[in-house]
Amino acid sequence: MPFVTEADVQRMRAQLFFEGPEVKRKLSRYWLLLLLSAVIAAAGVVGDSTATVIGAMIVAPLMVPILGTVLGVVLADRQNLLRCVGLVVAGAAAVVAIAWLLGALVGVPVVASNNSQVAQRVTPRLIDLLAALATGAVGSVALARDDISDTLPGVAIAISLVPPLAVVGLTLESGATDQARGALLLFVTNVSAILATGLVVMAIYRVGHRVTVDPDGTGKPVHRGRATAVIVAALLVITVPLALTSVVVNQTTSTESTVTRVADAWAAQQNWDVASVTTRPDGVLIRATGPLPEPDADSLRAALAAAGVDASTSVKVELVPNHTVEVTPH
Repeated sequence: MPFVTEADVQRMRAQLFFEGPEVKRKLSRYWLLLLLSAVIAAAGVVGDSTATVIGAMIVAPLMVPILGTVLGVVLADRQNLLRCVGLVVAGAAAVVAIAWLLGALVGVPVVASNNSQVAQRVTPRLIDLLAALATGAVGSVALARDDISDTLPGVAIAISLVPPLAVVGLTLESGATDQARGALLLFVTNVSAILATGLVVMAIYRVGHRVTVDPDGTGKPVHRGRATAVIVAALLVITVPLALTSVVVNQTTSTESTVTRVADAWAAQQNWDVASVTTRPDGVLIRATGPLPEPDADSLRAALAAAGVDASTSVKVELVPNHTVEVTPH
């Protein structure tokens, strides 16, 4: 595998660090694109529009200071490391604030129960971490090798950064703090994955061997080992809630699948149809329609017990009779 050259390192510094004579221009571009992407993401979530949310992902510049943090650690550049971390934190806070304000203007709760964009981002699982690790690796390789840099737009779409923050702001404004925590966990998961895989890729390409740490002697260099340990520890800590969420989601999916199968068989025997089976915080809700008289729910209860559905699981049936009434005037 070819190692990076000094020219490659200088190219990466120019792409990721906010320094030099162009620093004001870089900062203004960062904030302009970030604020606009925040508005686009929040509007896309409120409108439940996947296309709009994807547009926000492409515009969002948060990937730059995150990868800049990686490069700062690898090069032991304390000044640029702190600057990039500050931009990530400040940028994340700004996106949450903008989404909160937009949610206040909309005046309608934007939560998982009525919005698919929110529902997709409030229950992160271990599979999300795996996807983030792979996507972060692609982004880091694309940074180290300018011959595959065309993949970066795809990386921006694959690893969601601004949309989860928009969901945090919107759900906070709606009073759904649990969902806000879930969306924030997704954002932190993605950031941690980028940092961890970025360090691995930079080590493979031996980026740290191409520069002299603090050549001017004007600042205290970063302790690479400690910084790496912090990133790895954060990644390990994040796996705990992700694993717990994965277990809960798997159990919920299994229960819902069993209830659906049993309910379909029960409804067919009663000449009714199951319209939907939905898992809610208070249990599983079955919506069924059919002709009068209403079917016997006791037989469904017995069938669920026989299928192994836990007695602690609350299952309710919403029966919607489907019959015709003659209203023709005489």
